[in-house]
Formats: sequence, structure tokens, C-alpha cells
Amino acid sequence: MPDRMTSDTSLSPDQLQAEKELVKRAQHSPEAFGELYEVYYRRIFNYALKRTASVQLALDITSITFLKAFSQIKKYRWRDVPFAAWLYRIASNEVNDHYRREGGRRVSSIESIAELADTGGYIDEINQAEEELSRHEEFITLHRKIAELPFIYQEVIALKFFEKKKIREMVKILGKKEGTIKSLLHRGVEKLREQMK
Repeated sequence: MPDRMTSDTSLSPDQLQAEKELVKRAQHSPEAFGELYEVYYRRIFNYALKRTASVQLALDITSITFLKAFSQIKKYRWRDVPFAAWLYRIASNEVNDHYRREGGRRVSSIESIAELADTGGYIDEINQAEEELSRHEEFITLHRKIAELPFIYQEVIALKFFEKKKIREMVKILGKKEGTIKSLLHRGVEKLREQMK
């Protein structure tokens, strides 16, 4: 299954059907859920990392996302939308909930760099994340500015510009109308522009 998946939430009809069958099996088989985990782990981790700029927090959010998905998979109802949309929604809610609980506290660039230095024993995702963060020096500054925006704008900006999602994919992930998402993106980018000045 993993080799037949695309890098976004858009799937061909055949891929969508194959995924539907895998999700149906996963509702009764932990091994089948493991296949979904293998397909989507890296994407959910990268999304959480880009939203938080914290490796440890991204690992925690990714774990919680898959734990919640596993515990709720029997209640999941197929709606001809890629399974990734559901996972992104769970991850997005977890990021937002984390910041609400923490009172909006964000990780500073110094904390992020120190955290990356302490994670040498983790799997390939950490190495990839470390390379990505070190290659893009402006990432932490940009992330800090995005983090100052209301959560609703953070979500759409992260999905559009970090995850390279199309508007129709964002509709599936966020469960909002296309016009609403376009409006949020426009306002969010304008606010970000003002902050970057």
C-alpha cells in the first residue's frame, strides 16, 4: 500500500478504493492499522514539526494523533475522502489544544536548536527534521511570527505553505467551505505580512 500512495491527500479513484479497503481492514486488524501508520507517520510528524518548531512536541503530537486514530478507528466512517484528512484534522486539533493548555507559549529558536542537539538517538525523521531546520535559518523566525497569529490562521497557512495542500484538500482536512478557507488564507497572509514588517 505505501508505494501506491501519493504525497498529498489527493488520491486516484483506484488509490482511494485501495485505501478504503485498508481502512476497513484496520477497523478490525491492528496490523492493517500499522500499514496506515507506516504510510502517514512521516507526513503527520512533519506537519506537527512545522506547526510547533519543536521536535519533541512534534513527536508527542504525532504519537497522540495515531493513538487517538487507533482508538477511534472503529467509529470512523468512510466519506470518499482520503484517510489523511482525518489524521491532519486530529493533529491540528492536538497542536491547537497544546497551545491553549500552555497559554500560547511557543518554543524559541534557542530551545528548538538545543532540543535538536539532544535527539541523536531518534529515527530518520529526526535527522531529516534537523537538516530541514538547519537549512532554513529563517524558519524559526517565520514560525515565531506565524505562532503569533490566531490558531485559525496558523492552520490554513501551515497546510497551504508548509504542507503544500490545495484548497480542495484543505476543505476535506478542516471541514470548512472553500470560500471560508480562501478568506482565512487571505487574512492570515495579510496579518503575517504586517508582522514581518
